[in-house]
Amino acid sequence: MLHPYKSQPIDAFWGRSISRNWDAISLRRESPILTSQDRIVSLGSCFAANLVPHLKKSGYTYIGEEPRHTAFDALPPENFSYEKFSAAYGNVYTPRQFLQLLDRVEGRFSPAEDRWFVGTEIVDPFRPGLRYRARTVVEYEALTQSHLMAVRRAFSKATVVIFTLGLTEAWMSKQDGAVFPACPGTVSGAFDDSKHIFHNFTVKEVVEDLGEIIGRLRAYREDIRLLLTVSPVPLVATATKAHVLEASTYSKSVLRAACGEIAGTYANASYFPAYEIITGPQAPDDYFESDRRNVSQKGIESVMQVFFASCADATPAIAISTSSVDGTPREMARRMVIAECEEAASEL
Repeated sequence: MLHPYKSQPIDAFWGRSISRNWDAISLRRESPILTSQDRIVSLGSCFAANLVPHLKKSGYTYIGEEPRHTAFDALPPENFSYEKFSAAYGNVYTPRQFLQLLDRVEGRFSPAEDRWFVGTEIVDPFRPGLRYRARTVVEYEALTQSHLMAVRRAFSKATVVIFTLGLTEAWMSKQDGAVFPACPGTVSGAFDDSKHIFHNFTVKEVVEDLGEIIGRLRAYREDIRLLLTVSPVPLVATATKAHVLEASTYSKSVLRAACGEIAGTYANASYFPAYEIITGPQAPDDYFESDRRNVSQKGIESVMQVFFASCADATPAIAISTSSVDGTPREMARRMVIAECEEAASEL
């Protein structure tokens, strides 16, 4: 009897598919991850925000339920991706943060520390980087309620939710476990060790949270699909005692393992290998900028080429460009971290 490896395809062998014949398109999914009938909601880390413009230009329906109010037209564009995703939740780094957002929308969870008073302004701890901040309690509560309603509308319309997991490290409320997108005192607010605690999620916790998320999403639509990716962007800083390289490896390994378990367990969940495309040993050096953290425009475009090769009816216009007279690829990558990631404030 022939041993099992004799019947494996070329893609199952490192030497045949990577050492000698590497082509990123070989990572495309056989079953389409998107079709022209899909309505897409996305959320996740700052890397996920870079995928949204490609989705919007591809001919698919990308849901956006919280556009900027005309009263704010005079303000500069929002940092932290509040205007890029399907609603103005900004970067959602952990599954627990995602789950709590859904719980808040459904009235299952009301964080005890739900506002910070900073000077004359009231800051949303879960959207601390918003440029416009309420001046009164009445205004703050109206803006928060409007936001949660927009989130509900977005998920009510979705057939596919794309979630890019970014971190396992998080700062939480000691009182009720509410997860903040950034350590209090970095983007806004004030850190208080009697109120705030660090937590580093395990594979078991991430798997449990993702399973709960799938259950919550099914309440909106029984056949809704969850497409998982892992951000290739390393941690900017760690609150553990480990070197940041070790901490980042732990974090990404946990997230990748959890995604694999979920994709293998739930029929309506799948995984797309953006992380592997950017960080694998086959990836060119120029998929990262010189700081070895920011993903270059070339890297992002490579991910999107494989992504759309895995979709049905896609009409993307993606061309790999390694240089630009005005430095656009480098500037885009720089803005991704400096202007759009609350996590980056940990290094300031």
